[in-house]
Amino acid sequence: MRNARENQDRLNVVILSTYPPRECGIATFSRDLARGLRELGVCPRVVAMNDENGPYRYGPEVMGEIRENCREDYRSAALRLNRERVDVVNIQHEFGIFGGEWGEDLLELLDHLERPVVTTLHTVLSNPPARARQIIRTLCRRSAAVVVLSPSAVDLLEERYGVSRSRVRMIWHGVPAVERVPRSEAKARLGLEDRWVLTTFGLVSPGKGIEDVLDALPSVARVFPNVLYLVLGETHPNLRRREGEWYRNMLVERVQRLGIGDLVRFENRYMGDEELIGYLQATDVYLTPYLNPEQIVSGTLSWALACGCAVVSTPYRYAQDVLGDGRGVLVPFRSPAAIAAAVTDLLSDPDRRERIGERTWRFAQQMRWSVVAQAYAALFQEVARQVQVEAAV
Repeated sequence: MRNARENQDRLNVVILSTYPPRECGIATFSRDLARGLRELGVCPRVVAMNDENGPYRYGPEVMGEIRENCREDYRSAALRLNRERVDVVNIQHEFGIFGGEWGEDLLELLDHLERPVVTTLHTVLSNPPARARQIIRTLCRRSAAVVVLSPSAVDLLEERYGVSRSRVRMIWHGVPAVERVPRSEAKARLGLEDRWVLTTFGLVSPGKGIEDVLDALPSVARVFPNVLYLVLGETHPNLRRREGEWYRNMLVERVQRLGIGDLVRFENRYMGDEELIGYLQATDVYLTPYLNPEQIVSGTLSWALACGCAVVSTPYRYAQDVLGDGRGVLVPFRSPAAIAAAVTDLLSDPDRRERIGERTWRFAQQMRWSVVAQAYAALFQEVARQVQVEAAV
């Protein structure tokens, strides 16, 4: 163990990603990965991707910044990394955080980077446009290893992109270590003792399908009149910047039209981890009514599993991967009636809800950041050793 720790201490990793205080799911992921690596003795530095709202006030771990639509920044960042002592660069990839068509400006960095790359793919499309497919193939070809966050993504990379399974590692989306507490206690802390709590959280955007839950609520309320649907999170910053608050306004108007104002609460803000965990621990049924069948990972669903929530979800790819074996209920896309029926059934059967919550919580043990960070550290070490071996030949 001591030798392994010493090896990790010598490992120099740079994470290329969005990063807090930028409000973005990838930023939160990268922050948590960096924390997990530090606990193992690996102290990663960060090159942060900035959008039009930047620059941001980053912590000392951020060694550099890239403006997403400035190609020269990508080249400059690569040249700086070449000068630094860097063993592995971990690119956290999502199309929307890099400039150019389908994020093609990232290739400018790869054209000049001389350090080994491990790429984490947060999106893998089954039928991508030609340019998107080309970019992912190029990124995988130039990476020493590729990480995906669900089993479905491994199959897609092989079948649709021609990427050998031997080069792909499946490492679950990380989650915090959360101990189960009685739901009654969690509700009491929030003043929700007399409510049946349904929850959806995350950056709010049209793809979340929240309107379908709103349409389902009148049916649920006929059986459970004290139901409360919590929509936790602010509007996605990119959507707000481009199009304003039209989607949230539409949701509010829908609530008024349906006459369910007493059944819905919007928390239009970006929540800290502890507050969010508190709400999830108080949740009777967690909902991800997302509309995109292609969605290959969901950090919000992962967190709900970690908190032992019973889940009702549409059958997007990640939901199918993690909610099998009795860990949740899948309903058709765009079906408020099916959502209402599934939620009503779960609220009517406390024993079943408890069994599902126990299964989700136990499943999520393998997703805890302590486990996920160890898998990343081992992969980074493996890549760094391979480069050393090749250099010595």
